[in-house]
This record gives sequence, C-alpha cells and structure tokens, in this order.
Amino acid sequence: MPAARKKAAPAQKSAPVRASGNRPAAVRMKRLFDLIKQNEFPNCQKLAQALEVADKTIQRDITCMRDQLGLPIAYDSQEHGYYFTEAVHDFPTVQVSQGELLALIVAQKAIEQYRGTPYHAQLETAFAKLLAPLDDMKGYAPSQEFVSFKVSAPATHELEVFDRLILAISDQIEVTFDYRKPAAEKASPRKVQPLHATHREGRWYLIGYDVEREAMRTYAISRIQDVKLSGQPFERPKDFSADRYFASALGVMNGTESHTVRIRFSRLAADHVRDRFWHESQEFKECANGSLELHLQLADLMEIERLILQWGGHVEALAPAELRQRLASAGEKIARSHGSA
Repeated sequence: MPAARKKAAPAQKSAPVRASGNRPAAVRMKRLFDLIKQNEFPNCQKLAQALEVADKTIQRDITCMRDQLGLPIAYDSQEHGYYFTEAVHDFPTVQVSQGELLALIVAQKAIEQYRGTPYHAQLETAFAKLLAPLDDMKGYAPSQEFVSFKVSAPATHELEVFDRLILAISDQIEVTFDYRKPAAEKASPRKVQPLHATHREGRWYLIGYDVEREAMRTYAISRIQDVKLSGQPFERPKDFSADRYFASALGVMNGTESHTVRIRFSRLAADHVRDRFWHESQEFKECANGSLELHLQLADLMEIERLILQWGGHVEALAPAELRQRLASAGEKIARSHGSA
C-alpha cells in the first residue's frame, strides 16, 4: 500500500465540533480538510454527521476541494472512505493567478477616487481582508516594487454633505443647499430634487432637478454647502438614466445642442490618441501622412476645447467653426499672457 494511503496510528480525537447547516462553505471545507487529514478514511456519511449537513453537501464540498482548490482527494474502495493521495499541509484558503492578483491591486488602487467620501474607510477595510491571506503565499503578495498606479488627485468632500445627499436620493426628498459656480465669489441657494451621484473625471457630481430653474442640472459636490433635507417628497422620474443623461458629454458637460466635432492630431500625438476611449460616438480616420482624425458627436464644446489645448501645436480642430473660433481666442490670450517676461 502506498505511503500516502498507509493508516496512521489512531490519533487523539479532538472533541466533536458541532457544525451548522448555515456554516460558511469555506469554514465547512476547512473542517473537512482536517477530518480527512487524520488518515482515518472517513466516508460521506460520517463527515455529514460530524458537520451536521446533508450527504449531498459533503459530496459537493469534496468535489469543489478537489477540482477548484486542487486538493489531492480520492476515495478508497477498500477502506470505504476519503484520503489524500499525497502529503498536504495547509488548507489553501486562497487560489489566485498572477492575472487575478493584478486585478486585485488595480481595484485596491482604484478606491483612492473615493477618498473624502464615507465609502473610503469601508473599502480599505474590505480590501485589507481580501488581501490578508495572500501575505503568506510566496510570490503572490502584492508588491509596490513590481506594479504601481497613480490616480488623479481626488476632490475632497464634507462627509456630512455627502451623507445627506445620498440619504435624500435614497428617500426621494428635496434638498436645499448653497452652491458656488466656478469663478463665482459667493454661493447661491438652490432647491433640488436629487436623483443620482456619479464619479467622473476624478470628482463626484450630483445630478438633480432644479425646482426654481425647472431644469436638470449637474453640481460638483465639492462646491455644495449647507445641505438641508426639506422633508418635501418627490417622485423619481421612471425614465431617468445617468448613462442617457451623459450620453452626449465628453466628461460631465452636457446640454441640448449637438456638435459634430472633427479633430486632426499630428503623427506624434496620434499614437497617444488612438489607443484611448474618449466617447461612445468616437470614430477614427487614419491619414496618409501618419496623422489621425478623431470624430465625435457632443452636446458641449468646453471639455473638448480643453483637451485640444493640452496638445498645443500637435492638434487642429477642423470643425465646427465655433470650436475653431474659441481655440483661436484662447490662443491669443495665451500669447498675450506669455508675450513678455
């Protein structure tokens, strides 16, 4: 008989552990692992009695332990019980590939965009629990020496403001708050029916219906102050969708207009542009001289203007005419600002 199947001397049995049918599968499998490792060839019925579960549950767990966790479990027809075909030491609590590990690290770094919100601490705690078992697995522990990420600086938010807005969205209650528009010296009062909170372009935004202006609006949460729940309920529009709301926006700027945008990037810039996703409407056109045209359908020109300015002389806006005029005006201002020391 092979050494792995040789019966060991009767081991001192531990006190029976009362198991529950509600016991988490991982905990239940760990107990099965310990029972089989005692080399006493327990059968399905004995294991089911020990863990107080059905025979089918034991069969399902053993199949999972063998096929998914890679444990060398087999059934001995002579001994009428299960055994390990080779020496095993510890129960494999986590099985991950290098690709799966990379995905975990990416997800861990992605939570930085939630810094300044009530979710950040909870996400950090959750990932710490997920990654903790990997620390003892050689070659699998996350290392900043091999992979790193830099996320854009997150905007900070008052947690009380964020909490009240989320509560109002959930309970469908109108809110009032003071909101400061970009470059404005003072904030102005708003009365809003809050519908959705979204994270875009490194910042959190509130989408809501402005009661006094009778129009949908997008608010940067970092510029919202003194949120109060009015107690006035409202009915959430059944057809509202954040994806449809931003369908014509490059980032967060949307509107009722429609602009067919055509931009030509130089050969140098083309490689940096063609491998990125910019918008659902994007179309690329390769040019003979190595340059690249990007075609978009947008509701607002402000964000695409900023994008073009980032590339300086390596990009030209071909259409619409309004965009060309705005860029020419911006270029004149830049030239005046840098014309003298």
